[in-house]
Amino acid sequence: MARLPYLDVDDLAPEDQELLDRPINLARMLAHSPAGTRAFRHTGAWISHKARLDTRLREMAILRIGVITRTDYEYSHHIELGRQFGMSDDDIRAVIAGPDAGELPELERLVLTAADEVTEDLSISTETFDGLRRHLDAELLVELTIIVSYYNAVVRMLRSLEIDVEPGYERYMEEFPLP
Repeated sequence: MARLPYLDVDDLAPEDQELLDRPINLARMLAHSPAGTRAFRHTGAWISHKARLDTRLREMAILRIGVITRTDYEYSHHIELGRQFGMSDDDIRAVIAGPDAGELPELERLVLTAADEVTEDLSISTETFDGLRRHLDAELLVELTIIVSYYNAVVRMLRSLEIDVEPGYERYMEEFPLP
């Protein structure tokens, strides 16, 4: 159960009600800090709508962070988003299994490895970065780093605030149980 109450539109000042245009639990919790929510959403919107990194690769990296940190909210939401951006059920299973399991193409393995390393070791290793450099230009390397770093911050907020998975997303936890 969440550590603070979830807010609804009626709980917010009229100028802040747009913060709940998408009333998912994350938004309903972050709305306790309207200015903080706007700042948080700014980076998230850039990642979702303006970053050049392939959206499927992006979702693979984010889903991997959800797996490693065992953050149900992140995990369930990005199974749905991953499917929207071209991830198959086999891709989802490969992300769950990790970069060393299965036969993923090199770039996908490297993206998952980068997500693992930032999540567990706080940075991408030289070996992984050099491997990624064979596939991605400097802009995409920085974007990938921003994305995995941002979503590592997201999972820490989700866990610290104990944000609950919405009922509509629980089915993903049943379909793809965390190992």
